[in-house]
Amino acid sequence: MNALKRMPVTFLPHGGGPWPFVDMGLDRTEVEELAGYLRSVRELPKVTPKAILVISAHWEARVPTVMTAERPPMLYDYSGFPPESYAIKWPARGEPKVAARVRELLGADGIESAEDPHRGFDHGTFVPLKVAYPAADIPTVQLSLQRGLDPATHLAFGRALAPLRDEGVFIVGSGMSYHNMGGFGRPDALAVSESFDAWLRDTTRRDARDRNARLLAWSNAPSARGAHPREEHLMPLMVIAGAAGDEVGHTSFHGKIMGVRLSAYDFG
Repeated sequence: MNALKRMPVTFLPHGGGPWPFVDMGLDRTEVEELAGYLRSVRELPKVTPKAILVISAHWEARVPTVMTAERPPMLYDYSGFPPESYAIKWPARGEPKVAARVRELLGADGIESAEDPHRGFDHGTFVPLKVAYPAADIPTVQLSLQRGLDPATHLAFGRALAPLRDEGVFIVGSGMSYHNMGGFGRPDALAVSESFDAWLRDTTRRDARDRNARLLAWSNAPSARGAHPREEHLMPLMVIAGAAGDEVGHTSFHGKIMGVRLSAYDFG
Protein backbone atom coordinates (compact mmCIF):
# COMPACT_ATOMS: atom_id res chain seq x y z
CA MET A 1 0.00 0.00 0.00
CA ASN A 2 1.52 3.33 -1.03
CA ALA A 3 1.98 6.31 1.26
CA LEU A 4 -1.15 8.03 -0.07
CA LYS A 5 -3.24 5.11 1.12
CA ARG A 6 -1.62 4.83 4.53
CA MET A 7 -4.29 5.20 7.19
CA PRO A 8 -4.15 8.08 9.63
CA VAL A 9 -4.63 7.56 13.34
CA THR A 10 -6.86 9.68 15.55
CA PHE A 11 -7.71 10.33 19.18
CA LEU A 12 -11.26 11.58 19.57
CA PRO A 13 -13.53 12.60 22.47
CA HIS A 14 -16.61 10.38 22.76
CA GLY A 15 -18.49 12.70 25.12
CA GLY A 16 -20.70 11.58 28.00
CA GLY A 17 -22.98 8.57 27.76
CA PRO A 18 -25.40 8.52 24.79
CA TRP A 19 -25.27 12.32 24.36
CA PRO A 20 -25.88 12.59 20.57
CA PHE A 21 -28.97 10.40 20.62
CA VAL A 22 -30.99 11.43 23.68
CA ASP A 23 -31.82 14.75 25.31
CA MET A 24 -29.41 15.20 28.21
CA GLY A 25 -30.06 18.91 28.66
CA LEU A 26 -26.73 19.85 27.09
CA ASP A 27 -25.97 23.04 25.24
CA ARG A 28 -27.22 22.39 21.70
CA THR A 29 -24.48 24.45 20.06
CA GLU A 30 -21.81 22.39 21.82
CA VAL A 31 -23.60 19.15 20.91
CA GLU A 32 -23.80 20.10 17.25
CA GLU A 33 -20.15 21.16 17.13
CA LEU A 34 -18.90 17.87 18.55
CA ALA A 35 -21.33 15.83 16.43
CA GLY A 36 -20.19 17.75 13.35
CA TYR A 37 -16.58 16.93 14.12
CA LEU A 38 -17.41 13.24 14.60
CA ARG A 39 -19.24 13.19 11.26
CA SER A 40 -16.04 14.51 9.66
CA VAL A 41 -13.98 11.61 11.02
CA ARG A 42 -15.26 9.43 8.19
CA GLU A 43 -13.48 11.72 5.72
CA LEU A 44 -10.11 11.53 7.48
CA PRO A 45 -8.80 8.41 5.67
CA LYS A 46 -8.06 9.08 1.99
CA VAL A 47 -9.49 5.70 1.05
CA THR A 48 -12.18 3.59 2.66
CA PRO A 49 -10.67 1.52 5.50
CA LYS A 50 -11.00 -2.22 5.33
CA ALA A 51 -11.59 -2.17 9.10
CA ILE A 52 -11.51 0.09 12.13
CA LEU A 53 -9.61 -0.76 15.30
CA VAL A 54 -10.89 1.15 18.34
CA ILE A 55 -9.03 1.47 21.63
CA SER A 56 -11.79 2.49 24.03
CA ALA A 57 -11.32 4.01 27.47
CA HIS A 58 -14.16 1.82 28.67
CA TRP A 59 -12.43 -1.55 28.52
CA GLU A 60 -9.52 -2.59 30.72
CA ALA A 61 -8.10 -6.10 30.97
CA ARG A 62 -5.10 -7.91 32.47
CA VAL A 63 -3.40 -7.87 29.06
CA PRO A 64 -4.50 -6.15 25.84
CA THR A 65 -7.55 -8.10 24.75
CA VAL A 66 -9.18 -8.01 21.34
CA MET A 67 -12.81 -8.76 20.56
CA THR A 68 -13.25 -11.52 18.00
CA ALA A 69 -17.03 -11.78 17.49
CA GLU A 70 -18.20 -11.71 13.88
CA ARG A 71 -21.41 -9.97 15.00
CA PRO A 72 -20.55 -8.04 18.16
CA PRO A 73 -23.47 -7.27 20.47
CA MET A 74 -24.19 -3.91 22.07
CA LEU A 75 -22.79 -3.21 25.52
CA TYR A 76 -24.72 -0.42 27.25
CA ASP A 77 -22.07 0.35 29.82
CA TYR A 78 -23.79 3.40 31.28
CA SER A 79 -26.70 3.93 33.63
CA GLY A 80 -29.29 6.50 34.62
CA PHE A 81 -30.28 7.57 31.11
CA PRO A 82 -33.71 7.48 29.39
CA PRO A 83 -35.02 4.09 28.19
CA GLU A 84 -34.21 4.87 24.56
CA SER A 85 -30.54 4.96 25.54
CA TYR A 86 -30.67 1.17 25.85
CA ALA A 87 -32.23 0.61 22.45
CA ILE A 88 -29.47 2.29 20.41
CA LYS A 89 -28.13 -0.01 17.71
CA TRP A 90 -24.92 0.12 15.72
CA PRO A 91 -24.72 -3.23 13.89
CA ALA A 92 -21.21 -3.10 12.45
CA ARG A 93 -19.74 -6.53 11.94
CA GLY A 94 -16.53 -7.64 13.54
CA GLU A 95 -13.43 -8.78 11.69
CA PRO A 96 -11.77 -11.85 13.21
CA LYS A 97 -8.89 -11.72 10.73
CA VAL A 98 -7.97 -8.22 11.86
CA ALA A 99 -8.31 -9.31 15.48
CA ALA A 100 -5.88 -12.16 14.79
CA ARG A 101 -3.48 -9.75 13.11
CA VAL A 102 -3.60 -7.46 16.17
CA ARG A 103 -2.52 -10.37 18.36
CA GLU A 104 0.17 -11.37 15.87
CA LEU A 105 1.69 -7.88 15.85
CA LEU A 106 1.58 -7.56 19.63
CA GLY A 107 3.18 -10.97 19.99
CA ALA A 108 5.95 -10.09 17.54
CA ASP A 109 6.95 -7.32 19.96
CA GLY A 110 6.83 -9.66 22.94
CA ILE A 111 3.50 -8.31 24.23
CA GLU A 112 1.16 -10.87 25.76
CA SER A 113 -2.44 -10.55 24.57
CA ALA A 114 -5.81 -12.29 24.78
CA GLU A 115 -9.10 -12.42 22.92
CA ASP A 116 -12.76 -12.19 23.91
CA PRO A 117 -15.39 -13.76 21.61
CA HIS A 118 -18.32 -12.33 23.61
CA ARG A 119 -17.40 -8.69 24.16
CA GLY A 120 -19.74 -6.12 22.61
CA PHE A 121 -19.28 -2.55 21.46
CA ASP A 122 -19.18 -0.27 24.51
CA HIS A 123 -20.21 3.37 24.31
CA GLY A 124 -16.63 4.47 23.72
CA THR A 125 -17.05 2.80 20.32
CA PHE A 126 -20.70 2.81 19.34
CA VAL A 127 -21.45 6.41 20.34
CA PRO A 128 -18.79 8.21 18.26
CA LEU A 129 -18.82 5.70 15.41
CA LYS A 130 -22.59 5.74 15.07
CA VAL A 131 -22.18 9.46 14.37
CA ALA A 132 -19.18 9.00 12.07
CA TYR A 133 -20.40 5.83 10.33
CA PRO A 134 -24.20 5.74 10.74
CA ALA A 135 -24.51 2.96 8.16
CA ALA A 136 -22.21 0.76 10.28
CA ASP A 137 -20.59 -0.25 7.00
CA ILE A 138 -16.97 -0.73 8.12
CA PRO A 139 -15.97 -3.87 10.08
CA THR A 140 -14.89 -2.82 13.56
CA VAL A 141 -12.77 -4.43 16.26
CA GLN A 142 -12.13 -3.20 19.81
CA LEU A 143 -8.90 -3.54 21.75
CA SER A 144 -8.74 -3.09 25.50
CA LEU A 145 -6.42 -1.06 27.62
CA GLN A 146 -4.17 -2.87 30.07
CA ARG A 147 -4.87 -2.58 33.77
CA GLY A 148 -2.39 -0.42 35.59
CA LEU A 149 -2.70 2.22 32.85
CA ASP A 150 1.04 2.60 32.37
CA PRO A 151 1.80 5.19 29.65
CA ALA A 152 4.93 3.42 28.38
CA THR A 153 3.03 0.16 28.01
CA HIS A 154 0.34 1.79 25.89
CA LEU A 155 2.83 3.67 23.73
CA ALA A 156 4.43 0.28 23.07
CA PHE A 157 1.06 -1.16 22.02
CA GLY A 158 0.73 1.62 19.46
CA ARG A 159 4.23 1.06 18.07
CA ALA A 160 3.50 -2.64 17.68
CA LEU A 161 0.21 -2.00 15.89
CA ALA A 162 1.52 0.67 13.50
CA PRO A 163 1.86 -1.79 10.54
CA LEU A 164 -1.94 -2.04 10.47
CA ARG A 165 -1.97 1.46 9.01
CA ASP A 166 -0.39 0.12 5.83
CA GLU A 167 -2.88 -2.75 5.78
CA GLY A 168 -6.02 -0.62 5.48
CA VAL A 169 -6.92 -0.46 9.18
CA PHE A 170 -8.00 2.90 10.64
CA ILE A 171 -6.86 3.05 14.29
CA VAL A 172 -9.04 5.18 16.55
CA GLY A 173 -8.37 6.05 20.18
CA SER A 174 -11.63 6.89 21.93
CA GLY A 175 -11.30 8.79 25.19
CA MET A 176 -11.47 12.37 26.45
CA SER A 177 -8.85 15.08 26.90
CA TYR A 178 -10.69 15.93 30.15
CA HIS A 179 -12.44 13.30 32.27
CA ASN A 180 -13.13 14.22 35.87
CA MET A 181 -16.60 13.00 36.80
CA GLY A 182 -16.47 15.02 40.01
CA GLY A 183 -15.35 18.10 38.13
CA PHE A 184 -18.11 18.48 35.55
CA GLY A 185 -20.30 21.39 36.57
CA ARG A 186 -17.81 22.89 39.02
CA PRO A 187 -16.95 26.58 38.56
CA ASP A 188 -13.27 25.81 37.93
CA ALA A 189 -13.84 22.92 35.49
CA LEU A 190 -13.41 25.01 32.34
CA ALA A 191 -10.16 26.57 33.55
CA VAL A 192 -8.76 23.19 34.58
CA SER A 193 -9.72 21.59 31.28
CA GLU A 194 -8.28 24.47 29.27
CA SER A 195 -4.99 24.38 31.16
CA PHE A 196 -4.42 20.68 30.53
CA ASP A 197 -5.82 20.88 27.01
CA ALA A 198 -3.33 23.60 26.08
CA TRP A 199 -0.50 21.37 27.28
CA LEU A 200 -1.85 18.43 25.26
CA ARG A 201 -2.21 20.47 22.09
CA ASP A 202 1.37 21.69 22.46
CA THR A 203 2.57 18.16 23.17
CA THR A 204 0.89 16.48 20.19
CA ARG A 205 2.38 18.92 17.68
CA ARG A 206 5.97 18.34 18.81
CA ASP A 207 8.39 15.90 17.20
CA ALA A 208 7.81 12.29 18.19
CA ARG A 209 10.69 11.99 20.65
CA ASP A 210 9.68 15.10 22.59
CA ARG A 211 5.97 14.28 22.33
CA ASN A 212 6.34 10.81 23.72
CA ALA A 213 8.67 11.91 26.51
CA ARG A 214 6.09 14.48 27.59
CA LEU A 215 3.27 11.96 27.40
CA LEU A 216 5.21 9.56 29.61
CA ALA A 217 5.36 12.32 32.22
CA TRP A 218 1.82 13.58 31.58
CA SER A 219 0.91 13.65 35.30
CA ASN A 220 3.41 16.52 35.77
CA ALA A 221 1.53 18.69 33.27
CA PRO A 222 -0.51 21.72 34.40
CA SER A 223 -3.84 20.65 35.93
CA ALA A 224 -3.13 17.03 34.97
CA ARG A 225 -4.79 15.36 37.95
CA GLY A 226 -7.57 17.92 37.94
CA ALA A 227 -8.36 16.85 34.39
CA HIS A 228 -7.72 13.12 34.91
CA PRO A 229 -8.02 11.88 38.51
CA ARG A 230 -7.83 8.46 36.86
CA GLU A 231 -6.18 8.27 33.46
CA GLU A 232 -8.19 5.63 31.58
CA HIS A 233 -9.62 8.28 29.22
CA LEU A 234 -6.12 9.49 28.36
CA MET A 235 -4.55 6.08 27.65
CA PRO A 236 -6.06 5.68 24.16
CA LEU A 237 -4.02 8.75 23.18
CA MET A 238 -0.85 6.92 24.25
CA VAL A 239 -1.68 4.09 21.85
CA ILE A 240 -2.38 6.55 19.05
CA ALA A 241 0.88 8.42 19.71
CA GLY A 242 2.78 5.15 19.54
CA ALA A 243 1.12 4.20 16.25
CA ALA A 244 1.82 7.68 14.86
CA GLY A 245 5.55 7.00 14.65
CA ASP A 246 7.42 10.14 13.59
CA GLU A 247 4.33 12.00 12.41
CA VAL A 248 3.41 15.29 14.03
CA GLY A 249 -0.09 15.74 15.39
CA HIS A 250 -2.83 18.13 14.31
CA THR A 251 -5.64 19.39 16.54
CA SER A 252 -8.74 18.51 14.53
CA PHE A 253 -11.33 19.55 17.12
CA HIS A 254 -11.11 22.18 19.82
CA GLY A 255 -14.48 22.75 21.39
CA LYS A 256 -16.54 22.35 24.51
CA ILE A 257 -19.14 20.01 25.89
CA MET A 258 -20.64 19.80 29.36
CA GLY A 259 -18.84 23.05 30.14
CA VAL A 260 -15.29 21.78 29.62
CA ARG A 261 -12.72 22.07 26.86
CA LEU A 262 -12.09 19.00 24.70
CA SER A 263 -9.79 18.38 21.76
CA ALA A 264 -9.14 15.70 19.16
CA TYR A 265 -5.78 14.92 17.55
CA ASP A 266 -4.97 13.39 14.17
CA PHE A 267 -1.68 12.03 12.88
CA GLY A 268 -0.91 11.18 9.29
